[in-house]
Amino acid sequence: MEEILARSIKGDQSAFAEIVRQHQAMVFSLAYHFLHDRSLAEELAQEVFLHLYRNLSAIESPAHLKFWLRKVTSHRCIDEARRKSVRPQLSLDEVSEPIASAQESDPVLAQTLRKFVASLPEKMRMVVTLRYQEDLEPAEIAEILDLPVNTVKSHLRRALAILREKITRCFGEVNV
Repeated sequence: MEEILARSIKGDQSAFAEIVRQHQAMVFSLAYHFLHDRSLAEELAQEVFLHLYRNLSAIESPAHLKFWLRKVTSHRCIDEARRKSVRPQLSLDEVSEPIASAQESDPVLAQTLRKFVASLPEKMRMVVTLRYQEDLEPAEIAEILDLPVNTVKSHLRRALAILREKITRCFGEVNV
């Protein structure tokens, strides 16, 4: 990967294309799980890679590249959500009752959880997305979002409390 990055920085188009191929799923996944809009996530991913192309000389290593892509994608997602008010408002009447128990893979429950997460404030939603979609630790999230680690932990605690309350109101007491 170091060689591909070095070639890309020197202007090798095929090397840059390889970087895009290697990281496009991560960038798109992060954007899609935050925005819940496929075309918007695709557009945002293209913007991120265009921004990367213009700033390749600032990338120091493959690890820095991955960090940079996550950071830029996260910030662009938050900006997009604020600009477009992507956060859907959901009333409890719109949520259908689950058909199967929570122990099984339940598409209704999964969809409901996605809607509940989508209703969180932007930064809190991004913290939850980075933690549970990208499986990052609070320190890594703090670095990506330029937040103190304790703020990230606080966002996680508050988000989980909000989600727990919404789930309890919707489904009753759930043993997790």
